Amino acid sequence: MGRILVTGATGTVGRHTVALLREAGAEVVALSGGDGDLRDPGTLPPLEGVTSALLVWPFATADGARDVLRALAGRRVVYLSSAARREGEREVERLVEEMAGEWTFLRPHAFAANALRWARQVRAGVVRGAYGAAGLPVVHERDIAAVAVRALLDAGHHGAAYALTGPETLTQADQVRVISEVTGLPVRWEELSPEHARAALAAEGWPPGVAEEVLRAQAELVSRPVPVTSAVEEVTKAPARSFREWVREHADAFLWAPGGARTGSGAGAVMRAARIHEFGDASVIRLDEVPIPRPGPGEVLLEVAATSFNPSEIGLRSGLLPEVFRASLPHTLGWDVSGTVVETGADVSGLAPGDRVFGMVDGAAAEYVIAPAGALARAPRSIPLADAAAVPVAGLTAWQAVHEHARLTPGRRVLVNGAGGGVGMFAVQLAKLAGARVTATASPRSAAAVRRLGADEVIDYTTTPLPADVDVLLNLIPNGPAGQSRTIVSIAGGEGHFVMRYDPDDLATLATLIDGGRLAVEIAESHPLTELPQIHQRAEAGDIRGKITIIMA
Repeated sequence: MGRILVTGATGTVGRHTVALLREAGAEVVALSGGDGDLRDPGTLPPLEGVTSALLVWPFATADGARDVLRALAGRRVVYLSSAARREGEREVERLVEEMAGEWTFLRPHAFAANALRWARQVRAGVVRGAYGAAGLPVVHERDIAAVAVRALLDAGHHGAAYALTGPETLTQADQVRVISEVTGLPVRWEELSPEHARAALAAEGWPPGVAEEVLRAQAELVSRPVPVTSAVEEVTKAPARSFREWVREHADAFLWAPGGARTGSGAGAVMRAARIHEFGDASVIRLDEVPIPRPGPGEVLLEVAATSFNPSEIGLRSGLLPEVFRASLPHTLGWDVSGTVVETGADVSGLAPGDRVFGMVDGAAAEYVIAPAGALARAPRSIPLADAAAVPVAGLTAWQAVHEHARLTPGRRVLVNGAGGGVGMFAVQLAKLAGARVTATASPRSAAAVRRLGADEVIDYTTTPLPADVDVLLNLIPNGPAGQSRTIVSIAGGEGHFVMRYDPDDLATLATLIDGGRLAVEIAESHPLTELPQIHQRAEAGDIRGKITIIMA
């Protein structure tokens, strides 16, 4: 059998190849990235007795491959190429053909393991990308390794180029659906335009050329999905593993990963945060890289799924009403938060890493945030975690308006003025749950949503006078009507004005209503953290409605 060299021995395919070879009784010489520079043959281990090698070439070009293959000349080489056969891969294939004694090429299509790039988005409940209908028969890395082992150990594979796929073609949106079903997390695919997807990839550090190549390939896969091949089964004599099987094996990586997917863990880890260093217009919002904080006694560190935009944040950012919006500079924006506990400080009970929570905390517009453990509630289980960030400020304001200030009871007539906003959407539903008859004002673009949420009558305030014959006016917008009801409750100043009181017990009640299907959470839009300045600009121009979530992943 001889000794077998495996390069990339700790990688996605290499580690499975090493394990299978050892199970078969082979002597393996394992070479990983930490063992030197593969492009320098002088860093290779002694090759005496090595009869075959799995070549995993992790570089974009073939530079250095000739010298390595010269060291392997005359031996059997199995090269892990790809179905894309990029320029560097084609050149390595040519060199293998020229210099190896026997050769086999493995050309897998998309790895199932590529789905791990969505792990944080899966925890947030929203996976965003372009071309959700792009179809690929993603292949399990253990199947690639199994084919590699047979080509390394058995005769009859010289000159073969195996196109490796899984057993079924799945779109990107299908993959997200499978992940949701297996993990039990509510997750949806959110389609982005190619322009927004390109910007998102650039924000993650992808080189422009690579991002463009990926998007171009995905676009082509919408109309021409890759067909399934039988190569895995023909070589290994076992059916190719399904994507669902792969997800079952890797479910823990989607449910929670210590330190998060972007930053890693340990001293010096950093995160992105939307901060202001001075008060002013939306241009003062900056996306900074800052150290990830550590929780103190009674605190937890959250991997933030999302925050949401609240119009009152404009006042804080602008430096208005400093006695209300107290902020020392630099200041991280955001109050609403939903996320996963990743670390707990001393004296924390009732919460543990992996718990999904939501609440209110200063500085939520960041990838991680510290929160007092007692200020958090368990997030609703039935909606994406990111959507839960729409609830705390708006939901609690509506709850307290309906139950503590208006004290609505069955049969009372209530006018919700400004029902198309974030608070209004919740107020309509909570008033209906209280048994009231609800008349709601909304613009034409919000009317359908308000009616769907249970309003008995929807009035276009731009064309129709507001009714005076109501028992309660819930005024949610500035300059609302006055003197048209016996009870006025307002969050916009004037008569009946109140300020929301944060109460995690009330928030837990809202979560129960959501999970019971009695309270819907409607998200008008969701955007990445990089677009927070534009959301502030649009809000000041009156160009938003409903709740907008800001997703970290």
